Amino acid sequence: MGQDTEAIRRQVGETRDEMSGTVDARGNKADVKGRAKGTIQERRDAVVGKLSGAGGRVSESTLSGSDVKEGAQRAASTAQENPLGLGIGAIAAGFLAGMLIPSTRTENERIGPVADEVKDRAREAGQQALEHGKEAAQEIAQSASEQTKEAAKSTAQEAGEAARQQAGQATR
Repeated sequence: MGQDTEAIRRQVGETRDEMSGTVDARGNKADVKGRAKGTIQERRDAVVGKLSGAGGRVSESTLSGSDVKEGAQRAASTAQENPLGLGIGAIAAGFLAGMLIPSTRTENERIGPVADEVKDRAREAGQQALEHGKEAAQEIAQSASEQTKEAAKSTAQEAGEAARQQAGQATR
């Protein structure tokens, strides 16, 4: 009888352990809110990780302060070399912006056909100024390209000469 009692206690303990696991599993299944929070947290962490990686790539590709400063200096230099072209381009851009703004009813009533004629003439003049500005910008870009090519060629020649000198000294 002692063994039967001991066996029953063991079975009760095992059953209790199994039931405890089953209750925990059912409790977890029933805890939809907790599972949803866990899933949301996992996905949030994944998104944050991806955004952090993307942020790192963006910061790597962003211009540095020195790059921006250098670009501004080049633009200022170009403006100093050709102020007329810059002025004409600015006037053309302002004119085009003004043409995009719709006229009011009062303007149409008081000025009417005269305004339309002036606008047409101004539009033609603006187009001509814009074309002139484009030509000036193209000339500047071509000049800068030629100067860059010449500087690169000169630097390559100097580097080649220095390499030949070094090679000559190394063979002596």
